[in-house]
Amino acid sequence: MNYSPASKAIPSEVDMTGTNAVATGPRRVTSQILFRGHGELRILHAGQEYRLTVTRQGKLILTK
Repeated sequence: MNYSPASKAIPSEVDMTGTNAVATGPRRVTSQILFRGHGELRILHAGQEYRLTVTRQGKLILTK
């Protein structure tokens, strides 16, 4: 799954092992891969912990 600006083809998800990583442009990962069946994800960024939560309506909330 290579991204080519000329083709405008953007992969639906990125293999987290890096074998199919996109060389240019932003990475795209499905929320199913990130959450793996859980409703909350903890993200460490610049020494701070953030919570990414899925609501009952299926929306995402990021809190510090």
